[in-house]
Amino acid sequence: MQFSPQLLKGTLVTIQLTVLSIILAVIIAFIFGVMRHSKIRTLNIIALVYIDFFRGSSALVILYWLYFALPFLGITLTPMAAGVVGLGATFGAYGADFVRGSIEAIPREQYMAATALNFTRWQTTTRIILPQAIIRMVPPFGNLFIQLLKGTALVSLITIHDLTFQAQILRSQTYRTVVLFSMTLVMYFVLALLITTAMRALERKLSHGRDYGGVQL
Repeated sequence: MQFSPQLLKGTLVTIQLTVLSIILAVIIAFIFGVMRHSKIRTLNIIALVYIDFFRGSSALVILYWLYFALPFLGITLTPMAAGVVGLGATFGAYGADFVRGSIEAIPREQYMAATALNFTRWQTTTRIILPQAIIRMVPPFGNLFIQLLKGTALVSLITIHDLTFQAQILRSQTYRTVVLFSMTLVMYFVLALLITTAMRALERKLSHGRDYGGVQL
């Protein structure tokens, strides 16, 4: 169709924004998730404040603040940078709880066994706890990534020419509202399906050969 190239261009921008935001969100999730699990009270409180602030704030207002308000403090971000930072910081806060919950779900006997084997705290965390916890994180992170993908539609409001922005421009030019937004819905669905497929494949790969209650996956 005549407007397919523009929608495809917008889709590529959405993919770029989603990938970069996911990377930032995962980094933030692990940092603050581990801090939230930490027995060091200061780190725990910092993580709690961060998580509660971003979970309790509007992602759209955060994007507006980063793009429109931050320049008044002498810091100017490009639309893409503001979008990545805003989405990554917001969804990273949700991911931090997944990290903390997955780590705390590991039975205490695992820690006791590591101590009996004279493992250091670092060895216990990296060799025993995290490999098991990461498998538990994959399903909730998959859902989080899909929510992040859908959240990228907000960046059209800070002038990023993503899929939603291109669809809005084309609608104002052609008035083909039903066709355009139907195509947009399908494109978002396809992207979400790709994320779901990738996360399921990752879960199978990580789970392969591991023993869970006498059942090998």
